[in-house]
Amino acid sequence: MERVSKTNYYLDIAQTVSERATCLRRHFGAILVKNDVILSTGYNGAPRGRKNCSDLGWCMREKLNIPRGERYELCRAIHAEANAIIAASREMMLDSTLYMACVNPADGEPVAGTTSCSMCRRMVINAGISTVIIRDTKEDYTVVNVRDWIFNDDSLTGKYGY
Repeated sequence: MERVSKTNYYLDIAQTVSERATCLRRHFGAILVKNDVILSTGYNGAPRGRKNCSDLGWCMREKLNIPRGERYELCRAIHAEANAIIAASREMMLDSTLYMACVNPADGEPVAGTTSCSMCRRMVINAGISTVIIRDTKEDYTVVNVRDWIFNDDSLTGKYGY
């Protein structure tokens, strides 16, 4: 029997974490790993104590027909990457890898071509994370060198790559 690759092992865990997400549009899961140790996990959902969109049964951004990648200030959720970063110390995150999976709640399939929003990119940079690996399909993924996010500053171009 062939073993799953280490990268897909961690992406499988991130995808399992996404099952806790409470967003009606997309379920994201993230895990931070350093030296083969999982430091923290995160999924997208409302801040502790606030009602989730899944509890309310509606999404403000969906109600207003706001396209993907726009007007995140209207979203109730804290993003998966942010929740994973909040749960770990910066010292431990230095040179770590963030694994992320996005799943369509309608069919349970991974959503290819996703990436971190501009706010999460800034948090990833400041946390000292060196690599972000994002699931595209069950076997395929995209590897991002965080240095690319530093030197290709999306806040100067307005091209956020959602």
